[in-house]
Amino acid sequence: MMGFLAKLVRHKSIEQLQAEAGNRGDFRRVLGLWQLTAIGVGAIIGVGVFVLAGQQAAANAGPAVVLSFIIAGLGSACAALAYAEFAGMIPVTGSAYTYGYAVLGELFAWIIGWDLLIEYALIVGVVAIGWSGYVQALIEQIFGVSLPVWAQGAYDPQHPDSGKVFNVIAAAISLLIAWMLTVKTEWGARANTVIVTIKVIGVALVIGVGAFYVNTANWHPFIPAAVVKDGISSYGWGGVLAASSIVFFAVFGYDTLTTAAEESKNPQRDLPRAVLLSLAVSMTLYILVSLVLTGMVPYDQLSGAAPVDAAFKALGLDWVRGIISVAAIAGITSVMFAFMLGAARIWFALSRDGLLPKWFAKIHPKYGTPARPTMILGVFTALVAGFLPIGEVAELVNIGTLAAFIIICGSVLILRVRQPHVERRFRTPMLWLVAPAGMLFSLFLIIGWPWFADGRFQLLGGLPMITIWRFIAWMALGLVIYFAYGMRHSELAKS
Repeated sequence: MMGFLAKLVRHKSIEQLQAEAGNRGDFRRVLGLWQLTAIGVGAIIGVGVFVLAGQQAAANAGPAVVLSFIIAGLGSACAALAYAEFAGMIPVTGSAYTYGYAVLGELFAWIIGWDLLIEYALIVGVVAIGWSGYVQALIEQIFGVSLPVWAQGAYDPQHPDSGKVFNVIAAAISLLIAWMLTVKTEWGARANTVIVTIKVIGVALVIGVGAFYVNTANWHPFIPAAVVKDGISSYGWGGVLAASSIVFFAVFGYDTLTTAAEESKNPQRDLPRAVLLSLAVSMTLYILVSLVLTGMVPYDQLSGAAPVDAAFKALGLDWVRGIISVAAIAGITSVMFAFMLGAARIWFALSRDGLLPKWFAKIHPKYGTPARPTMILGVFTALVAGFLPIGEVAELVNIGTLAAFIIICGSVLILRVRQPHVERRFRTPMLWLVAPAGMLFSLFLIIGWPWFADGRFQLLGGLPMITIWRFIAWMALGLVIYFAYGMRHSELAKS
């Protein structure tokens, strides 16, 4: 029994991981600080600005959606500080998976890696669906034509008579991103930097032009009175907190840049900087866009597939709409780039360590990329984006990432106690406050926020129970794979 438990907690030392990072030549080091930061900003800014801000204002929070972003951002910032400390210490491909291997051992590392693998892949699918909405809006605006109904989107059980079957555009962009990442990482990174620049200009345009059309009357009431419809509560503080659990999807993504550690020119210096810089830029833009958008039009007009476009259309600002749609398309493309890059690198790291078959860890001899997992992910995400509705997939994404954040914040605490003298290029300030706060924020975003009102204790917000059960089922499948294959084939089992 003790031998079995010893296998579960076997881990790689910090020194071993640092040595591996220096000795391996699997990847070419081609990414600098600004390219890494662009990957982070590219992953964070996208669906949150162009889709979720408006939709959650309409559905749950009203103008107070800005508070939802701040709440989610505070929890994400705590995790970002933990990521920054790890990234400066362990510059190895795999991000949270690799950090868990160093601190908590192989079983927890597998749990994190298995979790992030599906979450990153699903994010690409979710974002591709949002991308498709803006492309279709732009096609209609410029050419005055629409795709056949069957090709406009996935079947939605809430609208069974819509005639929609498959999202052709979403599936196509998933395959295109996979091809770009297969051919050459630096080509994709350069294209991504240009795309992120276009996106930031577009977001600045939304803020700059929209600010002149803000009617402060649209901010009143700032937190609309709570209502219950069909047994579902929205608005009030419960709605604000529920929205924070959903918009959390939009305030992480910096972790994707840490998966490219072995492709960074100076990872121990640049990774921590890029993590914090990308989150700071993104949160500033989220707050400003949320205020402008809900000030331009009444929040209940922002429920469509392209809410920013809808706001400018309502005010007759057609000259801005095309520019914004192009920026939205560019911006959401960069999110897909970042998360597919991250998913492929995590899959590669799991396979290189023997927890999945080594066949997936073969670098393409010509392109120097993990081509096999990248192309498989391209096909998988194309199917997800083509056939599934956006809402349920987004919720499953959030719970997986929040679970990983809890483990990462706990891990950085454990390592400070266990190995206080290891060189850290970046040290999380006030760690004993920041890390527990990050864990609690993430937990409350999953289960709901404790609240006392009307003489009783209740949980406000949180994710639906069906999402939690789906996550448990996926993790159970992962444990079966680990005990049946990974535990016996891992590199540590052979050493």
